[in-house]
Amino acid sequence: MPMRRRIRLFLKRHLSPRIKRMVKMKLNDLVVWLDGLRRKPGLNLVSPRVLPAHFKAGDRVRVRSREDILATLNHWHELKGCGFMEEMSEYCGTERRIFKVVERFLDERDYRLKKTRGVVILEGAICHGTGAYGRCDRSCFFFWREEWLEKVEEAAP
Repeated sequence: MPMRRRIRLFLKRHLSPRIKRMVKMKLNDLVVWLDGLRRKPGLNLVSPRVLPAHFKAGDRVRVRSREDILATLNHWHELKGCGFMEEMSEYCGTERRIFKVVERFLDERDYRLKKTRGVVILEGAICHGTGAYGRCDRSCFFFWREEWLEKVEEAAP
């Protein structure tokens, strides 16, 4: 097993979620600082941000392309704390309907009820497992940031 994966599993098994968040925030500050040192004058490395359109249940949306979504992510592969998993790529470019707007959810890592804004669940966009851990029969919904979606105007009947 690669050393990077062994370290990640060790940290996952032995650190509390609160300590993990604290370490992640400190590492994030370090990476941002190092990135600032590496920038060349006149070079703009700010990724393009897409302003969210506030959706409601039942709206038809198109999932943006994988490249557009990756451009919004930080070095943790997240946007505002919401991660984009490789398994979500199969839904890029497809049209879906908003199943539900997420306002709060139970975070199973630390069993806390958390509030959120700008996150939705799409109909039929479910997880079937990951490449790292294999197949899973739980069929969890993916969380989608509104910035990763664009509204599709429905034709009048």
